[in-house]
Amino acid sequence: MYPRQPVPAALLALADRQAGAATRALCLGHGLSRTALARLTGPGGWPRLCRAVYLLTGPPTWFSQAWAAVLVGGDGAVLAAEAAAFTRGLVDDPPDEIAVWLPADADLPLRRPEPPYGWSWRRQSLPHRRVSLLDDLPRTTVEDTVLDLVDLGDQRAALDWVTRAVQRRRTTPARLARAASARPRLRHRRLLGSLPEDVAAGAETPLELRYLRTVERAHGLPTGLRQRRRGLGVVDVAYDDFALLVELDGRLGHLGAGRFRDLERDNVAAVRGLTTLRYGWSDVASRPCRVARQVATVLRDRGWSGLPARCPRCPAPPSSGWDW
Repeated sequence: MYPRQPVPAALLALADRQAGAATRALCLGHGLSRTALARLTGPGGWPRLCRAVYLLTGPPTWFSQAWAAVLVGGDGAVLAAEAAAFTRGLVDDPPDEIAVWLPADADLPLRRPEPPYGWSWRRQSLPHRRVSLLDDLPRTTVEDTVLDLVDLGDQRAALDWVTRAVQRRRTTPARLARAASARPRLRHRRLLGSLPEDVAAGAETPLELRYLRTVERAHGLPTGLRQRRRGLGVVDVAYDDFALLVELDGRLGHLGAGRFRDLERDNVAAVRGLTTLRYGWSDVASRPCRVARQVATVLRDRGWSGLPARCPRCPAPPSSGWDW
């Protein structure tokens, strides 16, 4: 009888830094014999994350599957898209599909993970993307993660990703702008424009950003104060000099307790002599000029001496002119 070969401490330490994951080649490279590896991966032994990738330490987690995906991807493989966003704190829940991007000349792996997660592969030319490490886990930087997701989504998703990144203090407007300028092609580049600075100014949601751009700025309205605490909560936009509050709600429906809280907030504001205007996504996205006219009307009633400007989307005024 030959004594059982112990697992090298260096192998266990490396696997521990990789959320427990290690490849067959890594195990053999650290001195385990094929016989010892067969015993360790047999019934009751190390669980399999996918073919030829094992879980040496700890329970199976999302991070162990992410590590397995990067290991299977090989040299140059990086965690990307929603998977990278989760590791960066841009989203709170891990995605079911773990995205890994590979060099442009890489072969697409055929191996599949054990449930419940899935892997997706994408070849990318990555000269402008930067990679950083989380406990040695290759992943795109915050800025490149955001811009990659902007590239993959529609306009509303693009607004949401930039808003999340800046408001959660994962990056800064300047760093996002530098990363964007390094890309020869970027979807929604025109939409982004001053978006990071707009977010830094206090607009916290895609709807608030649209209001700032397509209602307030596009029509020359006074600049409101963003996210100010008033009475029962935080107000989206406050025009303090004109006793006007604007509340924005991007949800499709606002029912139940939330609706009654809104009514109570409006009542408290009214008692204090404040007018509250409320708008949803469809108002601001589809009818920004109408919203601007309503806001301007209240502002003028409350003492604003200016006149709203016409944006390119504004309809022609009636022959008698607007009733300002």
